[in-house]
Amino acid sequence: MRLAYLCGQYPAVSHTFVLREVEALRRLGVKIDTFSIRRASTNHLLADADHVAFQTTFAILPPRLRQLLGAHLRLAVGAPRAYLRTLALALRLAPPGLRGHIWQVFYFGEAVVLWDECRRRGIRHIHVHLANVAADVALLATELGSAVAHAERWSWSFTMHGPTEFFDVGHFRLAEKLRHARFVVCISDFTRSQLMSLCDPEAWDKLHVIHVGIPIKQFTNHGKEASSSADPTILFIGRQVPEKGQGVLLEAVALLAERGLSVDVTFAGEGAARPDFERLAERLGIASRTSFPGAVGQDDICALYASASVFCLPSFAEGVPAVLMEAMAMETPVVSTRITGVPELIEDGHTGLLVAPGRADQLADALERLLTDPALCRELGLAAREKILREFNTESSVGQLHALFLRELAPKSGRSSQVEPVLL
Repeated sequence: MRLAYLCGQYPAVSHTFVLREVEALRRLGVKIDTFSIRRASTNHLLADADHVAFQTTFAILPPRLRQLLGAHLRLAVGAPRAYLRTLALALRLAPPGLRGHIWQVFYFGEAVVLWDECRRRGIRHIHVHLANVAADVALLATELGSAVAHAERWSWSFTMHGPTEFFDVGHFRLAEKLRHARFVVCISDFTRSQLMSLCDPEAWDKLHVIHVGIPIKQFTNHGKEASSSADPTILFIGRQVPEKGQGVLLEAVALLAERGLSVDVTFAGEGAARPDFERLAERLGIASRTSFPGAVGQDDICALYASASVFCLPSFAEGVPAVLMEAMAMETPVVSTRITGVPELIEDGHTGLLVAPGRADQLADALERLLTDPALCRELGLAAREKILREFNTESSVGQLHALFLRELAPKSGRSSQVEPVLL
């Protein structure tokens, strides 16, 4: 089986789980070509695997003008009806307004390049992570492929994470994408339930729950490292954006200081809101206790988990965060919020602690509980690792995904045996 994955940007710091999935599928013997809408910037190349992925990924943008014009010219001359029909579909799927229609024309232009490259490589199925621009392009490319070669079945599928797309299902045209996709991988029961509300019950059987996993051997704590600080350390890893809730964590740390509990807090990651959080730390009087080391690559991230007293992710919106899985696998006690699919990962009081989103007081209480009870931390850490081993490790998750691809993409009787699936 040959597959290809398409992402908005690949590789990317915040989407390491895609790279892990690709590598695991390849170990199972699957041939995978990786494609990226935009070429990844060098600040996303933080580990050796990132550099390898960067060198072997086909980027649609910035465009290669000769390839772009050649693909469109060949298609417009050789299959004008398919060309115009797919362009019309792109415009029908556009959000309201001139800007939405212009962007759909861009997506159509990118889809033609993707179709041309897939056709050249013998790829007939495209898999996408996240229902964003990559999904738009994959949908159009496969519709185009089927229109050009009627004897060949082109198809696409996507892994649905959320929650961004659920904020505006109309803008992301989730219902249309569900209708056109061959099947959908949902990372949680919560995610599947949201998609179930957007399609006919007859289509529910195309929605499959498969957890995103982590490489459990990489995230194994072979003995807790001592923190370089005399005080306990709270660790956050993620994009520096408002929806991750860093401001609530800063307020909780200030509350802990008022209670006489001194802690340090580390915010690893980059993002546009970082200056806002730095100013908030100053205003709360805890700037000296707060550090922002920037983005951390996979080669160095385990040391952060091992040296932390508690891992905290106080998000307002999430899918099922890989950083929580990593911390749990490292047996670092975790605190997060009771939102979306997080409770499917963290069982409150058993594998971690959950609080209401936006409640700095509840967050401070949970953090204080862990920071003052080493026995509870050990108990939660052990149970958390067992949870990851059972339900969220890469090998078992990719095994389920591999089986799904084999089942859904196997040639059917009467269908051309030349059709071969590829994940982009």
